[in-house]
Amino acid sequence: MKNINLSKFSRERILITGGAGFIGSHLALALLKQDKAVICLDNFYTGRKENIQPLTQYPFFEYIRHDICSPISLEVDKIYNLACPASPIHYQHAPIETTKTSVLGAINMLELADRLNVPILQASTSEVYGDPLIHPQTEEYWGNVNPFGSRSCYDEGKRCAESLFYDFKQQHNVKIKIARIFNTYGPNMSYNDGRVISNFILQALQNQPITIYGDGKQTRSFCYVDDLINGLIELINSNDCHTPVNLGNPNEMSILSIAEKIIATTNSKSVIDFSPLPPDDPLQRCPDITKAKNTLNWEPKVSLEEGLEKTISYFSDELKKS
Repeated sequence: MKNINLSKFSRERILITGGAGFIGSHLALALLKQDKAVICLDNFYTGRKENIQPLTQYPFFEYIRHDICSPISLEVDKIYNLACPASPIHYQHAPIETTKTSVLGAINMLELADRLNVPILQASTSEVYGDPLIHPQTEEYWGNVNPFGSRSCYDEGKRCAESLFYDFKQQHNVKIKIARIFNTYGPNMSYNDGRVISNFILQALQNQPITIYGDGKQTRSFCYVDDLINGLIELINSNDCHTPVNLGNPNEMSILSIAEKIIATTNSKSVIDFSPLPPDDPLQRCPDITKAKNTLNWEPKVSLEEGLEKTISYFSDELKKS
């Protein structure tokens, strides 16, 4: 009888919703390099085929165009639920669809995880803390969120998704993981997503005025994408951690200082252009990552200087193509 190679059948199969997005594409590559089989699910509202095109060289990568607001039946071993517009420009353009993605999408993926009896990780966000009244933010903080505003579709959608994950854990014993992701940057960020790092780099490389909303004293902490990916993988593989975990860089800095650093790093002639602060824009954002350190043995390794160098190089190459 002919021997059958069972290795292709025993390979761990990973589903990533939002797999063509900024974080999803990096996660897919990291898992493929670990010899996993990866299925990318994306409706390409904000995800880009350019992000996953390099992944098609891997024989165990595939992608499916699908909106997770509709159920889908697949056979996988783990699920990363990353699907959702994450920048204000995109989610404010389609607020109802954003809420549906967070809520209906979470239900559909949780029901799939329940049927398959597999772990599922929810990509939540630091936005669940709103404009925080405590600093830095710990996972025990309930947040200060406006439920009736231009950012509510995203903030409250993610908060509801966390609640659904809790309920599926309590009622069906689904193996849940929740990552509260703080500001992340790196290659594969979109040109037009309105995020701080990508905006500043593109403006600086083109010697355009760098737009800062407010006085620039508001703070953020920036985590390079490779560090975040390591945290997500550690989290879904952990035996405990069934409650939310902050993943981000605790090194806090002002928006003005990051703009000045990017100008200096790119040798740009850009000047600072101050504009009014948008409604409900948080004045402080910095994670307490004690829980991630203690339970996952995780903390960021990539310095801001190294991360910016890689990100600036990426956008410089992209500008040359355009």
